[in-house]
Amino acid sequence: TYKIIKGNTKKAFRKADVVVEKEFRTNYQVHAYLEPQGMVAEPRPDRSMNIYGSMQCPFYVLDAVSVVLGFPKNRITVIQAATGGGFGGKEDVPSILASHAALMAYHTARPVKLIYDREEDFQSMSKRHPGWARVKYGARKDGRLLAAEITYIIDAGAYSTLSPIVLWRGTVHSSGPYNIPNVRIQNYAVATNKVPCGAFRGFGQPQISFAQESLMDELAIRLNISPARIRQINGLKKGDRTATSHIVREKGTTDVLDKVLRASQYHKKQSSLQDQQGEIKKGIGLSLSYYGVGLGAAGKYLSRAGAFLQIENDGSVRLAFGNTEMGQGAKTVLAQIAAQALNAPYPDIYVMDPDTSRIPDSGPTVASRTTFMSGNAILDASRPLVQSLKKAAAGLLQCKPGQVVCHDTGFYYKKKKVSYPGAVSEAYRKKYRMSSQGWYVPPEQTFDDLGQGSAYYTYTYSANAVELEVNIRTGEVKLIKVWAAHDIGKAINPQQAEAQIQGGVLQGIGYALYENLIVKNGIIVNPNFTGYIIPTIKDAPEIVPVIVENRDRLGPFGARGLGEPPLIGLAPAIANAIRHATGIRLLELPMVPEKILEELNRSRNP
Repeated sequence: TYKIIKGNTKKAFRKADVVVEKEFRTNYQVHAYLEPQGMVAEPRPDRSMNIYGSMQCPFYVLDAVSVVLGFPKNRITVIQAATGGGFGGKEDVPSILASHAALMAYHTARPVKLIYDREEDFQSMSKRHPGWARVKYGARKDGRLLAAEITYIIDAGAYSTLSPIVLWRGTVHSSGPYNIPNVRIQNYAVATNKVPCGAFRGFGQPQISFAQESLMDELAIRLNISPARIRQINGLKKGDRTATSHIVREKGTTDVLDKVLRASQYHKKQSSLQDQQGEIKKGIGLSLSYYGVGLGAAGKYLSRAGAFLQIENDGSVRLAFGNTEMGQGAKTVLAQIAAQALNAPYPDIYVMDPDTSRIPDSGPTVASRTTFMSGNAILDASRPLVQSLKKAAAGLLQCKPGQVVCHDTGFYYKKKKVSYPGAVSEAYRKKYRMSSQGWYVPPEQTFDDLGQGSAYYTYTYSANAVELEVNIRTGEVKLIKVWAAHDIGKAINPQQAEAQIQGGVLQGIGYALYENLIVKNGIIVNPNFTGYIIPTIKDAPEIVPVIVENRDRLGPFGARGLGEPPLIGLAPAIANAIRHATGIRLLELPMVPEKILEELNRSRNP
């Protein structure tokens, strides 16, 4: 259980002109990664063990196998194989398969491969936590929020796994990206005799975001003001305080909201789609969210990252880092950061596969932390190497190292230039240092007994607008267009940033409308992609990524995390668009046609 207490909500609610309160429910979500869980354990003649597998967190696997085998960690090497997506589902549970495979390999003295089939993966691996939330907002008649009271419960299943930290992130973000002076939050993770739940993209936020952003629209309707206006009034801005009293140092919600409103022509559509005739009703909906990048105060004991750089005498560069590539583009982005930092050609950077014997424990690849954490570790590793290159170039340019200017793979002094290969050759000739280990630890984060403190070191801000149609005869929802704006500080690779947004949006659409895992008496009834429906490319609307860049003071070249935010705000934006189209408020995910028809019938026959 976690709580946040800020101000006095009882007094604030007495002063409020309008109070709204509702209960919301969300269901499981299955990760649907490309390949199911799989591991290979290879015993070595020297009584060591190599582990290969599909995973997000090699160091978690290292810890687990060391305990199970009773081996010291220096006799175990964990190597991540190509991983076709994780989304949190390959954070902690791969340790189970790795331990089983390692134990069998130890006793048989032979390599062991263990790969689950899809149904076994469905039945036994972690899911997104089902959630229940009661949210209450109080506001003045001008739209200014005065108070929020929230109770949020997640269904952990039979084992705690990562539920405590999932709940903690959900708690920090429970009242949304708003400046609310009085907040009382009391949240719980509960054990049940069902499949264990764990990490899933958004990590406890999508469930509570669906609740509080849906209720924000209800508050706007009660106050007779625009859903956009109530968010403009209350959205976190620089200098405001979050629910944990953390002072916002970023630009806040202003830019992402303004850009989405303009791109979607929200105001025009919101006012024009009134009194529609026929069975097809159009609507447009909004949502705001903010996302604490990294592990936060509750996970700060894992918050570190290492990197290794080695420039060979031909100018090629070996790069190793402790986070993993699982389709999010980490290898590309971190190679770009290394190339820029070293003033080296990008094609010269070779990224080595994640290997626990090459790099120190860098924590898990979760929480949208890879670009920020590993990027900063790479910058740290690059500094002594850049000094070696500058010193070598300075000798050739006949100047001091501090006078050398690095630009576009060249080293300049006045009008003279030394190429990158030339600087490398000279550095080797002079026997300068050409390999380096980097390390990064973020600023201190805090969270006290009342839930007050600097919970995260930085935040990514997001806004979504969704335009859709609802068939009031069948209950079917057709998405027309989605606009998704994210302030990510600096887009190291804009094309990949857009792809992250598009992928996250589609996964959020699945969570909102299609993905319906059915559990009866603790047993999953539909453990396959025949009964559990995920969206395909044919279900995708036009998705318009809007990248906003307000450079982060701590991030590498100003960047901050993007991996998880694109999913978080989709469900409430869709629910708000359905409300705008039909007048019904859906309080449960997924919003399948049967539920929509049920609510439509209830509204016609109250």
